[in-house]
Amino acid sequence: MSKPNLHSPPAFPAVDQCTSIGREKETVVADMDGTLLRGRSSFPYFALIAFEVGGIFRLLLLLLCSPLAAVLYYFISEPAGIQVLIFATFVGMKVSDIESVARAVLPKFYAGDLHPEAWRVFSSCGKRCVLTANPRIMVEAFLKDFLGADLVLGTEVHTYKGRATGLVSGGGILVGESKAEALRKAFGETYPPEIGIGDRETDYPFMSLCKESYIVPAKPEVEAVSHDKLPKPIVFHDGRLVQKPAPFMALLTILWIPVGFLLACLRIAAGALLPMPLVYYAFWALGVRVYIKGNPPPPAKKSTGQSGVLFICSHRTLLDPIFLSAALGRPIPAVTYSLSRLSEFISPIKTVRLSRDRATDAAMIKKLLESGDLAICPEGTTCREPFLLRFSALFAELTDELVPVAMANRMSMFHGTTARGWKGMDPFYFFMNPSPAYEVNFLNKLPNELTCGAGKSSHDVANYIQRIIAASLSYECTSFTRKDKYRALAGNDGTVLEKPKLDSNKVMGC
Repeated sequence: MSKPNLHSPPAFPAVDQCTSIGREKETVVADMDGTLLRGRSSFPYFALIAFEVGGIFRLLLLLLCSPLAAVLYYFISEPAGIQVLIFATFVGMKVSDIESVARAVLPKFYAGDLHPEAWRVFSSCGKRCVLTANPRIMVEAFLKDFLGADLVLGTEVHTYKGRATGLVSGGGILVGESKAEALRKAFGETYPPEIGIGDRETDYPFMSLCKESYIVPAKPEVEAVSHDKLPKPIVFHDGRLVQKPAPFMALLTILWIPVGFLLACLRIAAGALLPMPLVYYAFWALGVRVYIKGNPPPPAKKSTGQSGVLFICSHRTLLDPIFLSAALGRPIPAVTYSLSRLSEFISPIKTVRLSRDRATDAAMIKKLLESGDLAICPEGTTCREPFLLRFSALFAELTDELVPVAMANRMSMFHGTTARGWKGMDPFYFFMNPSPAYEVNFLNKLPNELTCGAGKSSHDVANYIQRIIAASLSYECTSFTRKDKYRALAGNDGTVLEKPKLDSNKVMGC
C-alpha cells in the first residue's frame, strides 16, 4: 500500500454519514482523542495520573512542562509534544500504580466524554480496535472493560524493574505513519479493516488503509453520550479530583490545596471542639452547607426505659454520622468498619468498630441501643454515584425502632472518599472543598407492621428500607457489596485486618 500524501488529504466523509446497520461481522478501527472522545486533548488524563500517583508536586511538574509540550505538538513535532507529557507524567512511577489509576480513576472521566456518532459506529461493529497515540497502559482498561474493544494499539511506555522510565519503546509514539505501520502489523496487508475513524490529518495514513474511512469533525460540538446510554454503568470509581483537570483547573487545584487544607483544619476543629448544638451554625459560618429535611425523632427517654432509635443511613462519606449529629443537635454514636485511627481521634462523636462477627456485633449494637440512639450505614462502604449498595440485614434483627435517613452531599473539587488511598485524609479532602454541602433527610419511622417484630424477615426489612431511601434520592438499588467495590477499584475484597495488639507485659523502648 502506498503512503498517503499528508499535504493533499483525501476527502473523507463525516462520521454521521456512516451507516451502523448490518455491521456485526465487520471490523472498525478508531482513534481515541477527538474521535471516540469529544475532547481532542489528552492533558487532563495525564494530569489525573500525575496527581493520583505522584501528588501535587507531580501535577505541578506536568503543568510546568505543558507549555513546552504544546509548542512542540502544534508547531514542531506532534510525537515530541506527546513524549514530553509522557515523560513528565510517568518517569519513576510504579507500573502497578499507573495500572491501578487507569482501572479505578480514568474510566469515569473517559465515559463522560464519549462522542455519540463515533460510538454509534464503533459499537455497531463485531470487532473493535482502537489505535491511539496515548500510552496503552493508560487507556486499555477503559477501552476493553467499558467499550468492549478487542484490540488496543497504543504507545508502549518503557519500564525498568517495575517502574516507568518516562521513555517509549517499540514503534515510538503512534502518530501519522507509525499508526499505519501498527495497523499493518496487526491486520496484515490482505485483510484490511472495513471501517476507519479519525479526526485529524495525522490519522489519514491508517484511515487510508481501511475499506471505508470517516472523519469526526471538531465542529459542530455535540453532547456526550448520556450516562443512561453508556455501554456499562459507572457504579464505582476512585480518585480525589471531582472535575477533569484541564490546564486551568489543574492550576486552580494546585493554588487552592494549601488554602483548602488550612480551611479544612479549621472546619474539622470547629466540629470536634464545639458543643454539638453549635456545630450546625459553625459549619454554615465556615461555608459548609447543611440542609435538613423531614421530622427527626426526639431523643430516647432513659427514665422510662425506652430504647434508642437506630438511624439507618445511606453511606456517602465517613462524615455521614457527624452531619446526622449536627442536624439533630446532639452527638449520635456510630458503628463503623474501616475507620482510620486519625479519623477516630478527631471525630466529635463516639465510634465503635464492627468486628464482622455476627454474634459479637449484634450483642454490641443491642448494648449501645440500651444507652440511647445509634447510627449505622448498612451498605458497609460508600458509593459516589446515584446507586445504593446492598443493605446488610443484621440491623433489622436487633430493634424495631428504625428511622431511615437519606444522606446526600455535594463536592466541587475533591472527593471525600477513597478505596486505594489513605482513609485518614478523607475528612480533610471533603472539607477542602470551597463550599461542600450535606443534605440530611429524615424519613418516616418504619411502621411496626413492617418490622421483624411483626413477622417480617430481616432481609425483607433491609430491602424495603433500601428501596424507600433510594426512592427519596432518585437513586437505583443494586445488589453490589463492599467486596464488589474493592475488587473493582483496589484489587482486594476490602477486608480490614486488625493490627496485632501488644502484650500488656511488654514495654516498648529503644
